[in-house]
Amino acid sequence: MKREFSAGGIVFNNKGEALLIQNSSIRDARTVYWGFPKGHIEGKESSKEAALREVSEETGVEVEIVDKVGDSKYVFGKGEERIFKIVIIYLMKYTGGELKHQPSELLDAKWVEPKEAMKMLSFQNDKKLLEKALKMLNLKS
Repeated sequence: MKREFSAGGIVFNNKGEALLIQNSSIRDARTVYWGFPKGHIEGKESSKEAALREVSEETGVEVEIVDKVGDSKYVFGKGEERIFKIVIIYLMKYTGGELKHQPSELLDAKWVEPKEAMKMLSFQNDKKLLEKALKMLNLKS
């Protein structure tokens, strides 16, 4: 089974809102998911470098890393191929820039209250990571 490694972040602004992104399924573009900005670790970059780059590329915002939240591990299919993916997720703080999603990769990106984010997130593992990030910041979902 092929392995892929990515990195991304759970970003909070100064209002305590979380940044969520929406994208479509590789298998069926009619199926959409809400999650966190993330992407492949390229070349010799570190997971932190990849996370910072991906958040900026996908959403237009600038961030700084506060701490590591955890990992998201899952298997997905790409055609006939099965891929085991590990995504390192960092807790991030918004530092600047204007939120503008990258249309070639995302359908939408927006700031949402943590309680709303819990309802919107498509995957249980992302909800667990958000819960952990909120605890790290002493916030409630």
